[in-house]
Amino acid sequence: MRFHKYHALGNDYLVLNPADFPDWPAPTSDQIRVICHRNFGLGSDGILWGPVRTTRGDFGLRIFNPDGSEAEKSGNGLRIFARYLFDQGRVGGPPFTIDTSGGVVEVELRENGQVITVAMGQVSFASTQIPVDGPPREVLGEKIQVLDREFTFSAATIGNPHCVIPLPEISESLARRYGAAIETAPRFLNRTNVQFVRVLDRSNIQLEIWERGAGYTLASGSSSSAAAAVAHRLGLVDRVLTVHMPGGDLGIEIGEDYGVRMTGPVTRVAAGALCEEMLARKI
Repeated sequence: MRFHKYHALGNDYLVLNPADFPDWPAPTSDQIRVICHRNFGLGSDGILWGPVRTTRGDFGLRIFNPDGSEAEKSGNGLRIFARYLFDQGRVGGPPFTIDTSGGVVEVELRENGQVITVAMGQVSFASTQIPVDGPPREVLGEKIQVLDREFTFSAATIGNPHCVIPLPEISESLARRYGAAIETAPRFLNRTNVQFVRVLDRSNIQLEIWERGAGYTLASGSSSSAAAAVAHRLGLVDRVLTVHMPGGDLGIEIGEDYGVRMTGPVTRVAAGALCEEMLARKI
């Protein structure tokens, strides 16, 4: 039972190829939780299960959070999976597509697979698509009371839900204190990823991220895409910008239709064999 570990700006994933797990239709929630645990398992921010069968793209991918839930899309996960396919000799120069439950994306490899551009899809601010409760509307500049503080937020989807909160100052402690409560707030009908955003200038923003199903995260591609699109929609930044996160930087390009292209690095960490003995523990 082989695993391959990569990180994208410190956001680390394990790639598990179904061909290496013939007895698994997919990993169970219990298996995911222990495999991703940083003391009792291999440790990661999630599992990339693929390639799986698809009729919509060149390769199919399922993405699992460390709490056992399934994610629709992950920008860093997509770049990592693309690098894995390159390392396995499955892809080369021409662009190719990956099918996720959050939509089909197009991928381009650069610098021998170490830098990857993903056309992440079109950002929507529509409450019915994100989803956010209440009447149909664009969710921009609304208020939310969380614990002891009120925030002004905007919401978006790029195949998965995001809550974007611009602030003059942000920090890891801020994200850790309020992230979980915002993620599970009742108005977010499928929970939500949370980005606290500081606008540095027209071409640069800084993020602190609380990721749905994973917690505090050093970097996120879908969060960068959604936060950049919201900041542009609010008139705070231009269409081409750099997103700065604790794990590093991503380049974002926003199209006229709010289609987003994301560019960033991937690093190969390790490969090895997963031992069944580990799976006996329940987390």
